[in-house]
Amino acid sequence: MILKTKSPLNTQTPQAIAGQKQEQDVAFYLRRAFKDHPEVLVINDFRFTYNDETAQIDHLIIYTYGFVLIESKSIKGHVDVNQLGEWTRSHGNHWFGMPSPIKQVELQQSLLREMLKQHRSEILGKLLGIKQQGFGMRCWDHLCAISSDAVINRDTMPAAISELLVKTEFLVEKLEKIMNLKSKFMRIISVSDTRPDFNQEELNSIANFLIDRHVDPHQTDSEITLTQAQQIREPVAQFEVNKAVEAKPQVITQSATHSTEESPDDLQINHQIRVEAHLVA
Repeated sequence: MILKTKSPLNTQTPQAIAGQKQEQDVAFYLRRAFKDHPEVLVINDFRFTYNDETAQIDHLIIYTYGFVLIESKSIKGHVDVNQLGEWTRSHGNHWFGMPSPIKQVELQQSLLREMLKQHRSEILGKLLGIKQQGFGMRCWDHLCAISSDAVINRDTMPAAISELLVKTEFLVEKLEKIMNLKSKFMRIISVSDTRPDFNQEELNSIANFLIDRHVDPHQTDSEITLTQAQQIREPVAQFEVNKAVEAKPQVITQSATHSTEESPDDLQINHQIRVEAHLVA
């Protein structure tokens, strides 16, 4: 089930356009594979803040046994990774170093685990009504989905990194292997699979918690949510005034006491400033 699609961006540079195209390609394959699957929940372009840190996950999958984070990477040409895990890519006849997308998604995963652990009592119930459930024993995996036309030099690449690097068109097969989903009946009778699982209510609870904490990169200060506003003392009054002005726009007629060069927009702004100053005082 697709819970959130990719947020469109007004990209202009060739690199940004290629990156967005790669994320859209990955989202397409995820949609084709899991759009009707109630136990595989997909959040594309998930951005959140926790403990004064911000992370952006290209694709987050929540499923019966845990989580899979996917970093999309658009790369033209060849990709090399040496034994130290350092990445290089070719462009024309030249080679350039690049940040490791594996390290990047590992940092995102770490922050996500910390946030979920902190709020586990809000999200998950207690086992047999006694022991609080958590996220530590769940399955946590991450992958890097790379452009289909990239040339990956796997012969010299560390095996551990090669295992996490997959071309876009093979992503769904890789995910199905990682998740190894079973029917509810098979989960009950299986004795070899000891993975703790989420029930449907818990999956929905996790999804709702995360969606509520998504931060829109285009969100303006006046669009801040009430929960966020209440964490700050003085801006609360300004938040409420702005919302009131937006909900009931006032038509202010020009009077003789105002300058003839003052527009209606200027008058409304000055009126709003006076109201905010009065509330602060």
